[in-house]
Amino acid sequence: MSIQKIINHLKKSKRILIASHIHPDGDAIGSLISLGLALQESKKQVRAYNESPIPAVYQFLPSLHLINDTIGDITEYDTAIILDCSDFHRIGDAAVDVSKIPTIINIDHHITNTRFGNLQYIDPAASSTCEMIYKLITAMDTVPIDKGMAYSIYTGIMTDTGSFKFANTTPKAFEISYKMVQLGAVPHKVAHHIYETISLNRIKLLNMLFDSIELSHNGKLSIMTLTQNMLQTTGTMLEDVNGLINYAKQIENVKMAALLFERKRKPGKKHMSHFHVSLRSDGAVNVAAIATSFGGGGHQNASGFDIQTTLPDLKRTIFYYSKNL
Repeated sequence: MSIQKIINHLKKSKRILIASHIHPDGDAIGSLISLGLALQESKKQVRAYNESPIPAVYQFLPSLHLINDTIGDITEYDTAIILDCSDFHRIGDAAVDVSKIPTIINIDHHITNTRFGNLQYIDPAASSTCEMIYKLITAMDTVPIDKGMAYSIYTGIMTDTGSFKFANTTPKAFEISYKMVQLGAVPHKVAHHIYETISLNRIKLLNMLFDSIELSHNGKLSIMTLTQNMLQTTGTMLEDVNGLINYAKQIENVKMAALLFERKRKPGKKHMSHFHVSLRSDGAVNVAAIATSFGGGGHQNASGFDIQTTLPDLKRTIFYYSKNL
């Protein structure tokens, strides 16, 4: 679907809810803020929403106060824009209420997107949803990109490309990032806050996580386990667990890495928990296909899914894929 159809609808919209996925990363936060600011400047009534606390490393972003953890009166909105979500329910518990909003706009760059919503702008070739938001804002041609938008867009592109290391780092990603720097985003400031600032609690958690790492017999698959007990013991906030899987992926000879994150225990089921499984690949295996088979999604080299099971059973399931590496 063309961007123009979305722009034509937004011109008629008056009250807009914008939401991104739970446990947000830099792209989810950056796209939420930058589009929120642009729509506000276009004289729209806007509420930006995310169910989860914002990770401490992103607290430096200008206009972070724009993001709310409540949706307000659902009957007020004529439009909802869902950002960086391959599936509508990725916005969390509010999905049922948000689905009642007359028009749902789906903006996302995941190849596994389920094509939900009344209007879609989906581009798997884009480095990030922030890249798509940049294109949308410039195509709207109603407001200039200011410093706050520039910081948010640059942060989203930088984090989703792994500091411009991942395969999705395209000439367009560099071009837009360059423009955002010209408009006021300071690269070393963003990098400092996201990659060079770490709490003592997170260091304690990392020690426990490193002890949890297990390798397959052929050494090509690594599994890292994060439990609720680890979070409680170290006093680490739930919102500060982003990026942990990269440590497991960086191990020599590892082709695929998995982080098994225990979200919560299932009531009445001993040893049964609700896990979020993050998968990363160096390209040797399409982890999006694996995630999709469990009801999840994402990219070929970075995907995830949720599952209710026991930890031993989950490990056996993941280790099964090592034979294909």
